Amino acid sequence: MPASRTDHHPHTCDRQLTRAFGFLGKRWNGVLIGALSGGPASFTELCRGVPGISESVLSDRLSELAAAGLVHREVVEGPPVGVHYQLTLAGLALIPVLQDLARWAHENLPEPQPVAAAR
Repeated sequence: MPASRTDHHPHTCDRQLTRAFGFLGKRWNGVLIGALSGGPASFTELCRGVPGISESVLSDRLSELAAAGLVHREVVEGPPVGVHYQLTLAGLALIPVLQDLARWAHENLPEPQPVAAAR
């Protein structure tokens, strides 16, 4: 007699993997870590280097990344006063994972098709 659906244990994702994707999957967090993988950057450099992110969202995400211990925020005395961001050791530990994910995307995901211009 075949097993019923109620006899089957549900497939679940590892709790820690769920936490990681919950944080890194939040729009822009993983992208910002990737952008900072090249070294420290100013707020303006990040704003220019991550197309489509608004200044307010960038500020919020950098604060979240700093609170999580992945990014260090440093105020550089001026004039003019500047702020630079760089990955902490915990943030740097993500770089190989993100590189593997990027390689997987290159090998397995189709390139997005350009949106046709409206006539």
